[in-house]
Amino acid sequence: MEWIHKFIDEAIHQKASDLHICPNHTPMLRITGRLVPLNHQKVSATQLEAFLQEYYPELFHQNGEAIGELDTALEYQNIRLRLHAFRNMNGWSLALRLLPRQVPTLEQLYLPPVFKKLAQSPQGLVIITGPTGSGKSTTLAAVVEEINRTRPVHIITIEDPIEYVYQPRKALIQQREVGHHARSFAAALRAALREDPDVILVGEMRDLETIRAALEAAETGHLVFSTLHTNSAAETVERIVGVFPEYHQAQIRIMLANALLAVVSQRLVPAPTPLGRVALQEILIVTPAIRNLIRENKTFQIPSAIQTGSNLGMQTVQQDIQRLRRLGIALNPEYLEQFSAEVPLQVGGSSGYSVAKPEI
Repeated sequence: MEWIHKFIDEAIHQKASDLHICPNHTPMLRITGRLVPLNHQKVSATQLEAFLQEYYPELFHQNGEAIGELDTALEYQNIRLRLHAFRNMNGWSLALRLLPRQVPTLEQLYLPPVFKKLAQSPQGLVIITGPTGSGKSTTLAAVVEEINRTRPVHIITIEDPIEYVYQPRKALIQQREVGHHARSFAAALRAALREDPDVILVGEMRDLETIRAALEAAETGHLVFSTLHTNSAAETVERIVGVFPEYHQAQIRIMLANALLAVVSQRLVPAPTPLGRVALQEILIVTPAIRNLIRENKTFQIPSAIQTGSNLGMQTVQQDIQRLRRLGIALNPEYLEQFSAEVPLQVGGSSGYSVAKPEI
């Protein structure tokens, strides 16, 4: 299928994060967060269906009737792509996320030094949050790669689909894909506890079963990383607790208070970096005082605790903007207006990195 290769080549050339191919519509690239049309011929609904029937026949029943959608990953040249195919009123569409073959480092993503400390933690739960497309998977991949480079541990990842592919260094890494290697996140997580892991990455905590299993894994001596679609640390705590029936919520607050290490809430904004974007992050590090707030259902006090916890690695988004400026990354004010309502900065100490021009 030369037409899809041509589109992917152009996406790579323009350093796009996503490629959208819809029937009878100009293909679109997402570049630094914005959709840009490609100057190429449109793809017909017939072409798209022929492509899927040839390469992904599992989308179609024996009688030729199609099912609704497909999540998978593929490799093309020196990159890996996450492919999502789905039906709509006009036929089949494709959404492809472009992923570099090389897993980025913490320094290449300009992440603060507290991530190195989290990567060295013996046990607990670390949650990366944010909307779809906010770079959660990339941040998690960088942390896992830091563990891979520095610790002789057993890492199990549970993903849907597998995105970044790790090359074992000091660590033993085994990657499982939901739908191919496991029935569900919850089933794979329960099985992981019998596979002698030290570190477990759960691609997403989608339901009550997965959240409970992640909390139990963190409580029983494992370092667990996962993601949620929430916008702040306080909202993350409430979302986790709110998934459970009311009569279990007091117990879950205690479990979460004991297990939680950190919550990182992030957004991507365009930036003059090799990747074209950078993550702005709110970081909550769970201290004894924070554990008490969670147990006592006083999550409304968490934002104030973050503002005053910079010496522990905590930061508000405004503090992160200031940190990036100290690193020489000038962010466009147009993209920062949404954060202008935050409290004034309380900046202290050195950033810990002297990163100028990382090479990817």
